Amino acid sequence: MADELTAGGGEALRFRTDEAPEEPVVTLDAFLASQSDASAVRLEAGEDARKLIPHLGTIALIEVDFPRFRDGRGYSAGRILREAGYEGELRAAGDVLVDQIDFMRRCGFDSFAPDAPIDPATMQASIERYAFHYQSDAIGSVPVWKLRHG
Repeated sequence: MADELTAGGGEALRFRTDEAPEEPVVTLDAFLASQSDASAVRLEAGEDARKLIPHLGTIALIEVDFPRFRDGRGYSAGRILREAGYEGELRAAGDVLVDQIDFMRRCGFDSFAPDAPIDPATMQASIERYAFHYQSDAIGSVPVWKLRHG
């Protein structure tokens, strides 16, 4: 994952340097039933991300729905997918707020499609606000306790 934010007109906010997938996303049910050749899949809140694990090598984009800002199930889906080895684009879509993006990135999300516009400068400032974290994460940050005590 790249640390530089890129965004185009109407495109997702991305922390990746590769080309954004252009194929439309299919639902998890459609992917598992008949469209397993699709390279972009959408997980709705509450769907089991583990169902995609056998297919991670063929999926370029997984879009995870955040229906409300207080619904944290998508964080778990992102972490499960990254810990299972998914290296493709992981997009948080829906009610994504600027103050959640740093936490979402730490769960492995590297692309964002918020319902409401987010100013890229405000987002970058939010992400850079804390230089250290106490927990390990999916993006390889070294916890501050490990820096202090090795």
